[in-house]
Amino acid sequence: MEIGNYYELEVGKEVDFGVYLNSELGEILLPLKYVPEGTEVGDILRVFIHKDSEDRLLATTLEPKGKVGDFVSLTTKDLTPHGAFMDWGLEKDLFVPNREQHTPFQIGRNYIVRVCLDYKSDRLIGVSKINTFLSNANLEELKEGDQVQLLIYAETEAGYSAVINNKHKGLIYRNEVFEPINVGDEKTGFIKKIREDLKIDLSLNSIGVDAIDKNREVVLENLREHGGFLPYHDKSEPEAITKQFNMSKKAFKKAIGGLYKDQVINIESDGIRLK
Repeated sequence: MEIGNYYELEVGKEVDFGVYLNSELGEILLPLKYVPEGTEVGDILRVFIHKDSEDRLLATTLEPKGKVGDFVSLTTKDLTPHGAFMDWGLEKDLFVPNREQHTPFQIGRNYIVRVCLDYKSDRLIGVSKINTFLSNANLEELKEGDQVQLLIYAETEAGYSAVINNKHKGLIYRNEVFEPINVGDEKTGFIKKIREDLKIDLSLNSIGVDAIDKNREVVLENLREHGGFLPYHDKSEPEAITKQFNMSKKAFKKAIGGLYKDQVINIESDGIRLK
């Protein structure tokens, strides 16, 4: 049992200021304001274990934005000479020491941090030097085309770096992004390619046949919304296609080619038309 995680614990006794829960670490107080109405001795409650400002173990039924080992996007609430306090959903903010900041934090800005247990002080802290915790050394559970959960943690000239399933890292290329995206966004993505050097290319769109089917539906939906005709074809400018359909020109050409082959649309000199 460790601090910074969720546990199901039994109510051992009631007191005026809350209830005490039985645990491997001894009795842990759940303050009265977090005790569910109707709770009795013997009930099992799901709680998050943390420490108060005086380093006493506490339980809460509030759910912070992350537990130990999670990467989360948090906003800076306050700065001190020793570090930053981040809003993470509990009354006691998460502290990010100066030494664990990849760049000096500013109040009101969002940063990606990993929730960690400082084993020297036995306190929960945030660490923004997250590359230390990301590894692509073992990718046996991933394969190209897999759907994955992404957390965007950096923007580079090439595109957007993302945490994959809370433990790996990959890149979404800028020229393959057709929707608003910002650092801190949580996205559903797909493994596009796993390279020989173990770098991972990501996509926000489905891969292979699923992607083609999805793009065909997007084109059809746009046609229906515009009376069955749109002034776009394989000679249209890529920027215009991306603005209208949120896809690349290459994906658009594949989609309308399939629709034409299936005799769903006509491709005319000035656009595409539903049959």
